[in-house]
Amino acid sequence: MTPVRITGAVVAAVSVTMAFLSLVLYNSKKPKNTSLPSTKTPRNGLVGAIGNTPLIRINSLSDATGCEIFGKCEFLNPGGSVKDRVAVKIIEEALESGDLAPGGVVTEGSAGSTAISLGTVAPAYGCKCHVVIPDDAAIEKSQILEALGATVERVRPVSITHTDHFVNIARRRASEANELASMHRKEEQKNGKALDQVNGFHYDEEKQLFPRSCPGGYFADQFENLANFRAHYEGTGPEIWQQTGGNVDAFVAAAGTGGTIAGASKFLQERNPNIKCFLIDPPGSGLFNKITRGVMYTKEEAEGRRLKNPFDTITEGIGINRLTKNFLMAKLDGAFRGTDKEAVEMSRFLMKKDGLFLGSSSAMNCVGAVRVAQSLGPGHTIVTILCDSGMRHLSKFYNAEYLSKLDLTPTACGLEFMGFG
Repeated sequence: MTPVRITGAVVAAVSVTMAFLSLVLYNSKKPKNTSLPSTKTPRNGLVGAIGNTPLIRINSLSDATGCEIFGKCEFLNPGGSVKDRVAVKIIEEALESGDLAPGGVVTEGSAGSTAISLGTVAPAYGCKCHVVIPDDAAIEKSQILEALGATVERVRPVSITHTDHFVNIARRRASEANELASMHRKEEQKNGKALDQVNGFHYDEEKQLFPRSCPGGYFADQFENLANFRAHYEGTGPEIWQQTGGNVDAFVAAAGTGGTIAGASKFLQERNPNIKCFLIDPPGSGLFNKITRGVMYTKEEAEGRRLKNPFDTITEGIGINRLTKNFLMAKLDGAFRGTDKEAVEMSRFLMKKDGLFLGSSSAMNCVGAVRVAQSLGPGHTIVTILCDSGMRHLSKFYNAEYLSKLDLTPTACGLEFMGFG
């Protein structure tokens, strides 16, 4: 047998082949890390950090219902809530239109989250913030606002038709700031002097709500200002669509101003009319009746048996008894009623099972997600909004003594409060 001659070229070819095979085998055994974040450029300041929040699978609810239930983590915005988006849109549009003067004061009547977002965002635009808040809102919300440098007025809760409703007071404060700024401008034009130098006038800044240098005010008007709707139509909705790859069957959320549910639902249904959008409504709110029956109140309520203060709920910031301009933009297929007890139980369940520390409206939204899953059946993809965390709900929603007085102490071991054994 003739011996085989092994040339240098053959040796080289065999060596390269072996090296390649070794590399392939190594890579096949090496664990793949698919969780590494993609490279992103730094965001531009605080405002640039708002939006593009993660969409997470809520594992416990998904596993229990057989649906894929996702929550949009709005509590990861810099101001801690979904309202950061609204604050940015309102201020930017007001500055662009000239309705808000540079360095002016933004006023708002808010139960908390929008106020905190405005207090967070306004300084980034060189503006001040003045907030009127009902005195039954969790005290930590006022404390956060004051720490942010906002001026806070706490007032008694009354009907929106009352002149001293917190929203109506906030509207007046903007007018007062504008009147003050106008007075200063007129006097300076007339006499070339500041107001406190004219005719012996003394401006006592300690007794005034606004400094004499205030260039004017702007009422944010989150309930009727369609910048609220646009923030979600242009931001939240498109993000949900992109993050799900368009694979979404239903969207559900509660409504306060109505901006979130309106903006997101309208965008999603424009992309795919088959996406079902639902409202989850807390106790005392008339929106459930409006969606399901066409009226804001039941027959019994129409006959005069409505509560004087129908907002008898611990889920702050959601539920309303009027149709706002923002809510009227919503595209809804139905509504579900949630209870305070369900929201409390849901918040504790999610903390225990998923490590999610959620606020009251976020918990109610998750109640809504389960209701939608039960209605549609297994195999559907459902998205809701995790509006804020539990950090600003410690004195009420997470206060055992407070809940005990209202007979809302959580007792469930699992999801039996939603009908699961």
